[in-house]
Amino acid sequence: MTLPLNDALDALHAAAETGRAPQMAAYHKVDREYLGAPNPAINDLAKTWRQLLDLEQRVELARSLWDSNIFEARLAAAKLLTQARIRDDAAVWELIQSWTPEFDSWAIADHACMAGQKRLTADPARLDDIEDWTTSEHMWTRRAALVITLPWTKQNHPKPDDLAIRDRVLGWAALYTTDHDWFIQKAVAWWVRDLSKHDAARSQAFLTEHGPAMKPWAVKEAARHLPEQNDG
Repeated sequence: MTLPLNDALDALHAAAETGRAPQMAAYHKVDREYLGAPNPAINDLAKTWRQLLDLEQRVELARSLWDSNIFEARLAAAKLLTQARIRDDAAVWELIQSWTPEFDSWAIADHACMAGQKRLTADPARLDDIEDWTTSEHMWTRRAALVITLPWTKQNHPKPDDLAIRDRVLGWAALYTTDHDWFIQKAVAWWVRDLSKHDAARSQAFLTEHGPAMKPWAVKEAARHLPEQNDG
């Protein structure tokens, strides 16, 4: 079966809560349509659509939902493609990459990056694509390079290849430390903070070398879980 875009949008409209849309618009501060549908409802719809549609149909629906530029539709587009195992996922990866230049808010960017994380861990060679993002003039694309690689902060027993990837991404983060855009500083702090829970030595070494170039609040956030921070 197929699911026409209008039917998907009707379902998102039906999930909206009265009075929620203006609150969302004020919170996210990006000029686009907000329906007022809560995240759990979008999750449920995306799950249902994943079960009903084959991969090609999901990619096409995700493309159409994204192109609508409706906040909840863009979240649903990302959720449609957030799946660990996808055979022949080249079209999914290509679509996610095509969205990156249009990132303009953290919520949409982070949902798209969650879908991208699955495709990146399925094929780490795609890190070569991500490296190009790190020099983009588009702040949200540069930020996405760190958000999409967060899975490598979380392994308790990383393999040598995973450790090499950690060092590679930390190298990207080091280049970001002199960029004092709030979202960039937050992304660096996020990556180093999450890594510190599993690899405190690397996080501490990064902050020792590069912390002086960062904003003080970002250093504090990055060091939140380090023993030195807690003992202080």
